[in-house]
Order: sequence, then structure tokens, then C-alpha cells
Amino acid sequence: MRKKILSIWTASVLAASLLSGCGAREESAAPKEEAAEAAPVDVNVMALKGPTAMGMVKFMDDADNGRIDTENYEFSIAASADEVTPKLIQGEADIAAVPANLASVLYQKTEGEVEVLAVNTLGVLYIVESGNEVQSVEDLRGKTIYASGKGSTPEYALEYILSANGIDPGTDVTIEWKSEHSECVAAIASQENGIAMLPQPFVTTAQMKNPAIRTALDLTQEWEKVQDTDEKKSALITGVVVARSEFVQENPEAVKDFMDRYEESVSYVNENIDEAAELVGAYDIVTAEVAQQALPECNIVFLEGSAMKEQLSGYLEVLKEQNPESVGGEVPGDDFYYAG
Repeated sequence: MRKKILSIWTASVLAASLLSGCGAREESAAPKEEAAEAAPVDVNVMALKGPTAMGMVKFMDDADNGRIDTENYEFSIAASADEVTPKLIQGEADIAAVPANLASVLYQKTEGEVEVLAVNTLGVLYIVESGNEVQSVEDLRGKTIYASGKGSTPEYALEYILSANGIDPGTDVTIEWKSEHSECVAAIASQENGIAMLPQPFVTTAQMKNPAIRTALDLTQEWEKVQDTDEKKSALITGVVVARSEFVQENPEAVKDFMDRYEESVSYVNENIDEAAELVGAYDIVTAEVAQQALPECNIVFLEGSAMKEQLSGYLEVLKEQNPESVGGEVPGDDFYYAG
């Protein structure tokens, strides 16, 4: 009888153990299932009113119309980099399109808390005039140039090209800085023989307002002429996309998703000018009519990895030699470049 009771007790214990083991396995499996179905991450993205935002329009349109469910993207467009910097530093923006040199300054200022994801815009700067006096860089001597972008890529690119051509930016020309590109357009549209440095698409905007305004100099070409005699080759880079390093570390999948979708958006914009121009107009970046003419001249790109690092580091080296403050004192180290 005792043997029978012992057998029943042993069987009960084994059954309980098996049930307990199954429960443990089910419980341990649950977190894995939850991890596989992680909730979408909130991603706050800022772009500047111009080519950087133009390259994102398909991405923005997809997000705003519910065609993206992997992450929760929130886009905003700023008129100047001054609006972007504090939000990025304070964590209100996770990813932002900024002037190339400002990315380096932010890296230094935050002690490495910002990294660059991709180059998104190559040279888009031009000297335009409502006259016919400027045929070469030398013709700018003694003139007043309206410009915006002080403290960022436009200022340093202009000063580099002027200096390389023997013109002192501080004494041989007068550079009148405006807070926005639209103010430069208004300044030269309202006077004879006005000269301005403008990026696309604002060059096209100015010419549509006043057909007498002509493109006098392509600063990308002028940069390349200077580079012909320079040992260190570099490209003129206007804009990049950066992210807070903390956000990148904590949300690698969200960053990868952003990169994939942004690359697709850039390709769409470059390959579908008419449709992209309509989206640019819908987001009030510039009118669709202006965008249609300007997009082919905007040099919107998506460069990541080694190509990004090579071109951007070379560009920042040129700026540092000209003015160390333009890059925050030093050219950033390898951790500045997102490796994916």
C-alpha cells in the first residue's frame, strides 16, 4: 500500500514539475515575443527650407499620409539653422539637416554627442546679379554682396573662394548678411546691379521674380578651380544630416529605418521631378513651379559610409585651414561618422 501511495505521490510531483517547467518556458518566451513586436519609436526630424527639405518630401508625404508604420516620424521645416541647433542640443529633435560645418561645430560643442549620418547636399551656391558686371571672382572686388548663412557653409565657402583669388573678404568687398535667403532675393530684386550669393532653389525664385537677374558665378565650379592647385582635394558640401548620438545608440533600428527611407526619398525626388516639385510646393518650401526648374540644379544626394567620410572630412580640413572656428576648433574624429 505504501509503495502504491509513494508511486502516486512521485507521479504528482513529476506532473507538477512538468507543468511548472512549461509555465516557465511560456513566461520566458513571452518577453521574446514582445521584443520582436517592439513599439514604434518617436523620431523627431528637422530640415531646413531648401534642398535638404526638398530631398525629404517623399519621406514626409509618406509619413503624413499613414504609409509608414515602422516608426512614428514627426517632421518640421525651419527657415534657418538657428532654429535647429537648440532643439537638437536640448533633445527636442533627434535627427536634423544642418549646414556641413555646423555639424562639426555641434560635435565639438556637445563633446561628441552629435554624429553625421549622411551628406545630403553638395554645392548649390551661386553668385547672381541684376546686371552684367560680374564675369569672374575678381569682378566682385569693391562690390556689396547680399548673403545669408553667416557662421555656416555659405560664409566660409565664399570667404575661401574670395581669399584664394586674392580678395580680402574683410576689406575688399562688403558682405551684407541677411537672416534668410528670401531677404537677399528681395534686396537684389528691388535694385539695379544688385549682387547676392544664393543657393538653389532661391536662385530660381529670384529669376522668376525678376528675369533680369542672371547667374554670374557657380561657386562649386570656382571651388574646383581653386582645388586644381591644392594638394588636398575636397568637394564643396552644403548640407548633412546629423543625429544625437544617444538617440542612435538607443534606437539603432529606427536610425536604419530612417536611413533607408531617406535614401529612397532622395532617389524619388531626383528621378521624378514633376511629382517631387508638386510635393515641394505642398510643403511650402518653394512653389511647385520654382521647384520644377530648380530641382535638377540642387545637387541633392545621399552619401553615407566611406564616401561620406572621405568627402566631408576633406571639406572640413579646408575650412579648418581657413578658420578653425568654422569647424569648432578641430576636425572631428572617426566617431563623428555614423557607421551603421
